[in-house]
This record gives sequence, C-alpha cells and structure tokens, in this order.
Amino acid sequence: QVQLVESGGGLVQAGGSLRLSCAASGRTFSSYPMGWFRQAPGKEREFVGGISWSGGNTVYADSVKGRFTISRDNAKNTMYLQMNSLKPEDAAVYYCAAGRGPYSDYARSAGFGSWGQGTQVTVSS
Repeated sequence: QVQLVESGGGLVQAGGSLRLSCAASGRTFSSYPMGWFRQAPGKEREFVGGISWSGGNTVYADSVKGRFTISRDNAKNTMYLQMNSLKPEDAAVYYCAAGRGPYSDYARSAGFGSWGQGTQVTVSS
C-alpha cells in the first residue's frame, strides 16, 4: 500500500506559476509510474499527466501541454508538477496518483489505483 501526500497548492494570479509536490511512502516509489489529476467543482476528475517509473517519459493532457511539466526524484520518493502560465480554468483540487503496478499505463486514468488527499489550486483572473 502506498501513501501519497500532496503539497504546494495555493492562490496565484493568472499567468503565474506554482509547483506541486507529491511525497510517497509505503512501497518502492521508483518502481511505479505516477500521475497527476485534478477536479474542479461540479466537474469530473481530469487526467493532467503521467510519468514513467524512471522519469524518462511523460504524457500530458492537451489542456496543459506546453505549460505543465511533471518530474520525479526517485531518491527523494517525490514527484512534482510545475505549472506555468496558469489560467483561471486550471483552478481545481490537484491529486497525485500511483500506478496500479510497475507496468501500469501512465497515459490512462485506469492505470492508477492509489490517490493522495489533494491540494487546492486557485487562480485569480
């Protein structure tokens, strides 16, 4: 069982940047793909992006491509989401997620099976 804790959320003006962190514990972090999701009020959870176990491959939703960057530091059991050029529509609760298994598809929502508690991102216009 993996435990995930997000941090770094907050209030930022449109056009600004934030970096979210996801600290993992409870299993071998470096063996599993990871991902980020978000959910805005009244909307379904949305896949933001995923990263392979090595960090060498990433995928992103079209809505964030070119503005968001996912990275991981396996030595620190931590994943990051660098968010630049933030827009009001990026406001949501952001969740990190761990792959169901070492070979889970990190490009699909179904590939993830453990979730953090979320961190709020608010973007003012």
